[in-house]
Amino acid sequence: MAGLHVEISSGCAKPLPKPIPRRQGAIRQRLIPIAHNGPLHLALRDVRRELSRPQALSVLAGIAIVLAVIGPFETDVVLRFVPRLVYWVATVALTYAAGHLATGLIHRSPARALPRIPLLLVTAAAIGVAASLVVLALNAAAFGILPAPREIGPFLLNIFAISLVITTVYDIFERAQSKAKPDTTAPLMDRLPLDKRGPLVALSVQDHYVDIRTTNGTQMVLMRLSDAIREVGATQGLQIHRSHWVALGAVTSVTRQGDKATVALSHGPALPASRANLPKLRQAGLLPR
Repeated sequence: MAGLHVEISSGCAKPLPKPIPRRQGAIRQRLIPIAHNGPLHLALRDVRRELSRPQALSVLAGIAIVLAVIGPFETDVVLRFVPRLVYWVATVALTYAAGHLATGLIHRSPARALPRIPLLLVTAAAIGVAASLVVLALNAAAFGILPAPREIGPFLLNIFAISLVITTVYDIFERAQSKAKPDTTAPLMDRLPLDKRGPLVALSVQDHYVDIRTTNGTQMVLMRLSDAIREVGATQGLQIHRSHWVALGAVTSVTRQGDKATVALSHGPALPASRANLPKLRQAGLLPR
């Protein structure tokens, strides 16, 4: 019969799955790399990495215990200590993860090019939306309640205000730390003027020089790329091309293009990755295996 595919094995016929239409297969091939290499994949990877750090887990656990003891928002009235502790552990962990994910997505989107203040507002709004959804879902699951329509506006406004404060404090702390301690563990920093020192982003060869790109700018230094890579200190990175090295923490997305790829970075233009170095990107979780 037309359209029926069978396999003859041990004297019996088994229907085989119909082949995927060529157009549908092409669409799937385009979508899979987007799902694995895009901002969401990289942001989720950052969340997993952050929640695997013992320091982060210790801080979150401490905050959850304090909240469980204090019992804010009348949770000490409606919940005994153990259920209250479970509630606050879930709330703290999930809102932290949601906020971290929202921040990662914003900083891997075109919004990262915004000036500082608008970027803070956009980031705070994204964190507020993510945290609000988590809190609403947890309250519905734990207490079976949702805010009345007239309460939704003040509720969202409070979450946004808290998110804005946290985002601003984090931004101030991060900038102060970057200026005060630009990564003194990297010997390469000694080759840069003070105003260019900062977290490494990339190294690129230009004739006999290496362009050293940091979050504070680019400086051309007379040296070999191999020597520059040896001086990156504790900064984790990959050589993605014979002419380029990138810091893993600065990668915002990776786009596969045939047997090559393009690596987008948090500061400055994207860099090409050669076919020979694609396995390194896969091993680092930046490309699907």
